[in-house]
Amino acid sequence: MRVSRGIVGIALGLGAGLAFGAGGVFVKPLLESGWSPGAAVLARISIAAALLAVPALIALRFDLRPLWRARWTVLLYGLVAVAAVQVAFYASLERIPVSMTLLIEYLAPIALVLFAWVRTRRMPQLIVLGGSVLAMAGLVLVIGPGGGDLDVLGLLFAGIAMVGVCVYYAVGERATEQLPPVALLAAGFVVGAVALGLSGLVGIMPMEAAFTDVSFLGGTAPWWVPLLTVGAVSTAFAYTAGVAAIRLLGSRLSSFLGLSEVIFAAIIGWVLLGESLGPLQVLGGVLILGGIVLVRLERRERTVATVALDIDLVPMPDGTPVDPPAGPRPARVGEPA
Repeated sequence: MRVSRGIVGIALGLGAGLAFGAGGVFVKPLLESGWSPGAAVLARISIAAALLAVPALIALRFDLRPLWRARWTVLLYGLVAVAAVQVAFYASLERIPVSMTLLIEYLAPIALVLFAWVRTRRMPQLIVLGGSVLAMAGLVLVIGPGGGDLDVLGLLFAGIAMVGVCVYYAVGERATEQLPPVALLAAGFVVGAVALGLSGLVGIMPMEAAFTDVSFLGGTAPWWVPLLTVGAVSTAFAYTAGVAAIRLLGSRLSSFLGLSEVIFAAIIGWVLLGESLGPLQVLGGVLILGGIVLVRLERRERTVATVALDIDLVPMPDGTPVDPPAGPRPARVGEPA
């Protein structure tokens, strides 16, 4: 059962990475036709919120009280993991090279490892540290170290985007105890859309749109086709698959699987847009995959109670495990009485 959960979780994590990575291909025609990044992001998040609204209500059994009880979690997720990531990302792009912004944002898995180290005061296993080093080296090769002037404020905005990604994984792992994942996502998208809309109204993020035909996947399509595609595939599905992977694998491994987004983005850009994909980028992708494999091989420690007491859990007829009765444990076959 644990193996099958792991396989499903890895498949969902890679599916989310593929969907996120394809988002650039879907959004690029809109940006080239006159859409501002802020307007495109607001539209894709709004579409995702609309698509997930009904499934969220069904998951909640049309009872909104759990949303109110988890309101602070929903606000944190919507404001930080959805809205702040987008605003900070594009604010950073205005001040520092795009490669540096991406590199800092995708350091989120490394930041999660370091945060766990500081919080628990326990050094991560060497295999996790080795996977982190491999993944970071691969990121540098795939994205590139960047160049040009490094504005301090631009670096700060990129760091905020990275923190938002960390919140996405951390909240996604813990919030499922309070809410169904689809309800968290739908509510978070609503909060994020409202926050982005307000940022556009006050001028923090420009909102411009052009409702014309655009070039899309080798042909021509109305503006709403790529918009619906990025909203449904690279937002609604990508977030849903990502949160499902977090539930199955935990935030650490899921965050490293999220690095597959940069690999898929490079491959899709090469196949569909004819963008160059050099040997160093291929090597970087291999290193990222190697880092993911090492993190996946992290050894799960048995709990102290289980090791010390060697407790056998006896299932009840309804499947509930209980401790065995007090007294001497019956001898097992082949074991001295």
